[in-house]
Amino acid sequence: MSIVADRIPAPPAKSAFVQSITDSLVVAKRNLIRMLRIPEMIIFGLIQPIMFVVLFTYVFGGSINIPGAPEGSAQAYKDFLMAGIFAQTVTFATAGAGAGIADDMHKGLIDRFRSLPMARGAVLTGRTLADLVQTALTLVVLAVVALLIGWRAHEAFPKVLAGFALLLLLGYAFSWIGALIGLSVRTPEAATSGGLIWLFPLTFISNAFVPVNGMPAFLQHVAEWNPFSATVQAARELFGNTIEGRPVSVTGAWPMEHAIWASLIWSVLIIVVFRTLAVRKYRSATV
Repeated sequence: MSIVADRIPAPPAKSAFVQSITDSLVVAKRNLIRMLRIPEMIIFGLIQPIMFVVLFTYVFGGSINIPGAPEGSAQAYKDFLMAGIFAQTVTFATAGAGAGIADDMHKGLIDRFRSLPMARGAVLTGRTLADLVQTALTLVVLAVVALLIGWRAHEAFPKVLAGFALLLLLGYAFSWIGALIGLSVRTPEAATSGGLIWLFPLTFISNAFVPVNGMPAFLQHVAEWNPFSATVQAARELFGNTIEGRPVSVTGAWPMEHAIWASLIWSVLIIVVFRTLAVRKYRSATV
């Protein structure tokens, strides 16, 4: 028996990079299965953005003037609004990411992962990837609702897909902020509150729901350099939601004039910074 066992070749060792990817996908699969077993998580995640679409479209649609569009044009506001609603939806998923990680920490699940021969960052990467899949499904449903109320994209399909890809990249970047918050608090409730309290000023001091031209000067500068605004502006350009071929609310600031590049730079920078901080926090919290 021992002679036969000695002749069995050992499995080839995986590189650290391959091991990290494999472990991350396993954790992502675990989180996706958990989401499917709790469908109310998905349902409640859909209700809020749909409510925002309906409320902003039919309550504010006729009272907000879009520069260059006919006064009180409801269609112009629908085209202006939807990129902002899409961006708000992907960033609000931050609270769910933080709460999920805080819940795993609170229940001791992270301690069980520690006992396994797996890459340390895989737990967080798998969680953020699973949240990205859920966010993508939410965007699909929200896009269908937007089409039903009259929103239209006016560019070719590849550009529209690129717009949604930028939105998902921003959502993935913000999920790392949520991961850091989830690791820094003691309860899922605190993670949910901490994940939302800073998102409201970030999303409303932006070009998402109203043109920045009407804001006070100091708020206008904040909105122009807001990473959220850059992605909203880039999505509008890629969707073709423009007035006479020009993007709405371009005020001369670099992020607004080069919104696609600004969106990419902001998202990648957020991922690099907050993934580093989150993994470092994870290691110190689970030692």
